[in-house]
Formats: sequence, C-alpha cells, structure tokens
Amino acid sequence: MEMTRKEKAIQLFLSGANCAQAVVAAFADLIGMDEKTALRLAAPFGGGLARQREVCGAVSGMCMVAGALYGYDDLTDDAVKAAHYRLIRSLCDAFKEAHGTLICRELLGSKKGKDTAPDPDPRTEEYYRTRPCARQVGTAAGILEAYVQEHSVK
Repeated sequence: MEMTRKEKAIQLFLSGANCAQAVVAAFADLIGMDEKTALRLAAPFGGGLARQREVCGAVSGMCMVAGALYGYDDLTDDAVKAAHYRLIRSLCDAFKEAHGTLICRELLGSKKGKDTAPDPDPRTEEYYRTRPCARQVGTAAGILEAYVQEHSVK
C-alpha cells in the first residue's frame, strides 16, 4: 500500500527534515519538483524561519505547496489574488483549529522569541520524544492532502 503524503511528511521529518522541508518534499512530485530541490527551497523555513520561532515551518511548507498548485501569476488580477488569499487563510484556519496557533514558539510552549543561536538542536531520541513537530507536520500535510483530493490542480 502506498504511503499517504501525510505519512511521507512525518517520515521525512523523523529522518531529519525540518518541518517545512517535510511538508514540501512530501508533495514534490505533485508540484513538478525533484525532492532535492524541494528540500533546498523549504530549508530556510524550519524552526519558524531559521529558528526564530515565528510561523510554524509546517504551515509555511503547506502554503508554499498550495501556492505552487493553486497560486496566481497574473499580477493584475486582484480577484484571483483575493481568492488565493482566501484559500491560504482557510488552510491556515484549519491548522489553527487543530493546534490553536500558527506560531512555532507557541506550539513549542516557549515564552521566548528567537533562540539565542541559529544552530539546530541535534536530532536525538529525546528531541523527537519531546517535540510536537511530527504531529504538526502531519496536520499540515493532511490538511493539504485532503484539499488536493477535493480540488483539481491548475
């Protein structure tokens, strides 16, 4: 049985991908991108944008994929732009409904803003045991996977 995109995203995260990389790479084939390019494109968004603990990387990844699949390129069509923004907000609202926030530091239960160093924490058994990130990666990929199944891709 083939793995769902949600399962693939979680597997990628548990293999060392950051939250954004896991979501984008799980959809790489669908957006016409090889996995290596997807991983590179999403690399800056882990840890809420390079460990600044801002918007969750899984959410950023979900939005990048939605942009690739349903985004607009006619810069003069405000109606299409507004429709796309409504889509992105609906995806984000579904994530917020599941987790209460889009903000990485809030999802991690941290009171501080930026971490003192941009260096990632080592991926140890303890890291995976104490972080909620795999669940959030699964949520973001699952929301997008369900949307794609119901809506044709441009």
